[in-house]
Amino acid sequence: MRAAVVTFPGSNCDRDLAVAFEAAGFEVHRVWHKDTALPERLDVIGLPGGFSFGDYLRCGAIAANAPICREVKAFAEKGGHVLGICNGFQILLETGLLPGALMRNASLHFVCKPVGLRVETADSAYTSKYTAGAEITIPIAHHDGNYQADAETLARLDGEGQVAFRYLDNPNGSAADIAGVLSPNRRVLGMMPHPERAVDPLHGGTDGAALFAGLTEALVAA
Repeated sequence: MRAAVVTFPGSNCDRDLAVAFEAAGFEVHRVWHKDTALPERLDVIGLPGGFSFGDYLRCGAIAANAPICREVKAFAEKGGHVLGICNGFQILLETGLLPGALMRNASLHFVCKPVGLRVETADSAYTSKYTAGAEITIPIAHHDGNYQADAETLARLDGEGQVAFRYLDNPNGSAADIAGVLSPNRRVLGMMPHPERAVDPLHGGTDGAALFAGLTEALVAA
């Protein structure tokens, strides 16, 4: 199992994500934003949290135009698995791999705390080790995590089971309490909470470990 973790200027969760992949059994390759090719025989790409390029323009907008993101988008469009967490979610939206936008938190404040989530679907590699309806605790740390989309998009996400996670007590004003969104083929996941920060008991909880374990199991089976 081979995973790539992309680092941009301002990424600060890339090592955390690499460690979480490694703990789940992946051989991890680190990729720089200026690289023009991905490692061969990848199974999944991780776009980590942080503040790529200082969050200038819109969060993730500059990173989405980095040379490596052309390859990430092509990988996803060929059916590859891509996981974007926090700033990585913002980048996935800017590349058009997922619908919607992430706005400034409704409180206009940075929010950093563990939050309760409800797992909305177990029908994806990322959520298969959870039970639909299960409540888990995963930390957040963001200033621009307020997920918004038009009514038609929100209805489609609900109707097609593309909402992966919802907040139990919405910390940022996200429409329909959405915390994570899947692509139509369920191989791209963007989420604001940080599962890579909840994979070791020393983190205070391990509810994120099932996400990486489910991904490993699904890819081995494939």
